Amino acid sequence: MLRMSSLFLRTLRDDPSDASVASHKLLVRAGYIRPIAAGIFSWLPLGVIALRNVEHIIREEMDRAGFQEVHFPALLPKDPYERTNRWEEYGPALF
Repeated sequence: MLRMSSLFLRTLRDDPSDASVASHKLLVRAGYIRPIAAGIFSWLPLGVIALRNVEHIIREEMDRAGFQEVHFPALLPKDPYERTNRWEEYGPALF
């Protein structure tokens, strides 16, 4: 377990210029995430801790409700999207 005093943490005084949503501004300023490219972020140590806490709470609630967790790969084959017409419907946003 990490103690707060052992975390490498860099905070920002001003809002990031590319952030328009309050949560985005706060997460970057507080040192939870760092932007890498447009829409792509790295989780910093404090952000990873918060993310794991949220995941833990969600898993507890899912277990309590009898749900099952699944994990999909980042890239999926094109065929299922073509069969359901989502390939044309969503366009390049699918990757």
